[in-house]
Amino acid sequence: MIRAAVLGSPISHSLSPTLHRTAYRFLGVDGRYEAIDVNAAGLREFITSLDESWTGLSLTMPLKEEILSIATEIDALAHRINSANTLIRTASGWRAVSTDVNGFTQTLLAHDVQDFESVTIIGSGATARSAAAACDRAGRKLTVIHRSAEREISMKKAAPLSESIFLPWGTELPPADLLINATPAGVADSYSEHLNEDVAGVYFEALYNPWPTKFLAKWRSLKGYGIDGLDLLIHQGIDQVSLMTGLGVNRLELAPVLRTACLAAM
Repeated sequence: MIRAAVLGSPISHSLSPTLHRTAYRFLGVDGRYEAIDVNAAGLREFITSLDESWTGLSLTMPLKEEILSIATEIDALAHRINSANTLIRTASGWRAVSTDVNGFTQTLLAHDVQDFESVTIIGSGATARSAAAACDRAGRKLTVIHRSAEREISMKKAAPLSESIFLPWGTELPPADLLINATPAGVADSYSEHLNEDVAGVYFEALYNPWPTKFLAKWRSLKGYGIDGLDLLIHQGIDQVSLMTGLGVNRLELAPVLRTACLAAM
């Protein structure tokens, strides 16, 4: 039987239990999945307290960086972006993996967003690094608007093939084929206040709570094409389900089932 959970703090808003339980039913898998409030200070103690009945764990704020100092093994991609959102039980302990990067990739593919040259990312934390890695291509221009200059090195490491440009917080949003908001709830609301009828390109919101975010609602009200964070949750979650169950998953069949279930639970 699969035994898994999502860890984070706060965690009561998480739709991951709905997503994983729905996927288990769809796949005919016997599994349990719950949400557990764990903060960064208590993460190591919690992980070491788990017995061998546990299969895997999903990780959200603020644990995606903290887990790298605890995991027995770190996947190469997780190491590159200095972030992991998934732990998988192994014979020797726990392997840290990122499904966030492919979550961004698969969400963009699902919306047929492929031929873009310029990307603007708001933020430079763990989610922003996952977005940057997903968009990394030779010849692509990646502009990052953020507050933390010390994170520029890690952002460049996440997207080594792209041309990276860093702008300070408060800078006007530059034109881009793809705009990604990778900040926590409410942080980028001030930028939404300056949007006007000239919005162009595609907007990708990494959050699904609040629903919809102020930025996404404003973008769509101006007739801009917007992708919501629920799709990101679903596509990274499909990879987690596959890792935890060991089963191949038909993404095209499962994704709409998960979206319907999650929307009903919101």
